[in-house]
Amino acid sequence: MANSNEASAGTLVEDWSGDKETFRVHWGKAMMWIFLLSDTFIFTSFLTSYMHVRMSTAEPWPNASEVFALTMFGQSIPLILIAIMTFVLITSSGTMALAVNYGYRRDRKKTATLLVITALLGATFVGMQAFEWSKLIAEGVRPWGNPMGAAQFGSCFFMITGFHGGHVTGGVIYLAYVATGVINGRYEEKGYDIVEICGLYWHFVDLVWVFIFAFFYLW
Repeated sequence: MANSNEASAGTLVEDWSGDKETFRVHWGKAMMWIFLLSDTFIFTSFLTSYMHVRMSTAEPWPNASEVFALTMFGQSIPLILIAIMTFVLITSSGTMALAVNYGYRRDRKKTATLLVITALLGATFVGMQAFEWSKLIAEGVRPWGNPMGAAQFGSCFFMITGFHGGHVTGGVIYLAYVATGVINGRYEEKGYDIVEICGLYWHFVDLVWVFIFAFFYLW
């Protein structure tokens, strides 16, 4: 019995270390789904807490159209930066889908190019978010208060957008790593499943932003 258990354990270890499909899907894909499920709970908790705070605060909540407005050509345009950020991130989701498509076709050049484009769009999003943060900080918004209304606004804003921005930054690094591997031919033998796994993460990040955009900026 002991020898049988040891043999089973050895086989399991060999399967995982040998990059075999233990769950009838690529093990990396299964682990990514588990990670995204846990991350879904975290973002759901953040957004639920935000809604509770927003509805229970006694002080006036800052008007998003005014707080996130930019002055362009002498006119104050509400949510223009947020709209551009959303467009950039949704566009990156499209280029990521194309990268997965060409990855399964084993077209190294197009796959790598689309991954790099996706990473650049993600970096652009992070850059615009950094500008948004610096603008609000310059206007006096802090995690512990702000001059525009309810003190909880600052903590909710920096926590939710910061956590999401961290995910996007991590995604950009991940995309750059995978793109480098594609260029160097690292996945020619193992296959391009890594590109789809990367795509799962990136689409999740994009989807979460849609909810943040709806709950935080449009409400």
